[in-house]
Amino acid sequence: MMYLTTAEEQIMKLLWRLERAFIRDLLNEFPDPKPASTTVLTLLKRMIDKGFVSYKLFGNSREYYPLIKKSDYFSDHINGLIKDFFNNSTAQFASFFANETNMNQDELKELRDLVDKKIVSKKTKK
Repeated sequence: MMYLTTAEEQIMKLLWRLERAFIRDLLNEFPDPKPASTTVLTLLKRMIDKGFVSYKLFGNSREYYPLIKKSDYFSDHINGLIKDFFNNSTAQFASFFANETNMNQDELKELRDLVDKKIVSKKTKK
């Protein structure tokens, strides 16, 4: 899977939130100073070429929408990270995550509960 640049990701996050948007809608979401519309249009064209975004024509206007769900994109991102930096080992990633992030005791318990629930759901699928 191809990945988005930081600027493309910024636009993609807006599209995920808005679900559908014309160029003016996207520009209105940016803080000042707003990027040039030509810049956003160029980024959208690249995102279309990469298969992340499509559009529907309304006269001369294009309404853009995402082709990939946010959860799918970030799942692929995390899986690529695990493959590239943790020898494709989810356990190594989890160990690093638990040890190197500043999670408090409640967050660690919540993480453990999530893992426990996943284990139970895997057992019931057998």
